[in-house]
Amino acid sequence: MERFCLECGAKLVGRVDKKFCSDQCRNNYNNKLNRDETAFVTKVNRILRKNRRILKELNPNGKAKVTKDKLKLHGFEFKYFTNIYKTKEGKVYYFCYEYGYLPLGNDYFALVKNKEI
Repeated sequence: MERFCLECGAKLVGRVDKKFCSDQCRNNYNNKLNRDETAFVTKVNRILRKNRRILKELNPNGKAKVTKDKLKLHGFEFKYFTNIYKTKEGKVYYFCYEYGYLPLGNDYFALVKNKEI
């Protein structure tokens, strides 16, 4: 039984379970297969890294207080974060990797850095 490369259609020679004629065809096939997922993940990662850079820039000493307008002015997107930390008192910190923020009310935020990482 003849077998053909899943990517380019070339005739396969060798192992009976071989699916591709070369590493390039295997990579091309898998890249096409994952393109939609990869584009979404890339977009979200770009936003998370940007949010982290903004928090880092506005919080050089490990603790700071800023307004919502200042964060938005820098391009911060509030719906993207990597994790949430809830204190015993019920305060909720939102983190972009090791940099986080706590809503204080009146459109103010406390910026913090997690030093445990």
